[in-house]
Amino acid sequence: MREHGFRVTPQRQLILDAICESGGHISPDAIYARAHAKAPALHRATVYRALDFLCEMRLVVAMRWGGRMYYEIAGEAPHHHLICRNCDRVEQIDHQTMKALLAPIEREHQFSIDMDHIAFFGLCKRCRAKSSGSH
Repeated sequence: MREHGFRVTPQRQLILDAICESGGHISPDAIYARAHAKAPALHRATVYRALDFLCEMRLVVAMRWGGRMYYEIAGEAPHHHLICRNCDRVEQIDHQTMKALLAPIEREHQFSIDMDHIAFFGLCKRCRAKSSGSH
């Protein structure tokens, strides 16, 4: 943040810490609960404003999953997910795989895709096997 001329406020640091401590995807409510436990004067609106800011700074990535937003710390390289709609299992996809998949789209449409985090939803191998075995 400092490199881009922005202050690292105590609130922003608390929110980043809460996301880091989660070790993965975390909802805004859980972020608020963690940060509020350490700073009871923190308001929910401050958390949402900070999350928007942190996403703009690309320090945090957001993902909509099951109709809810989740956040995680942005890694050095983007990463992507396969998410099972049945059991919520999450599998990570390498960024190079996604780049290769999206390259034809970029060429055909002369469009540069800016992607830090993409999620595909479907059924995992285990749930597919259960589903096909029950018919």
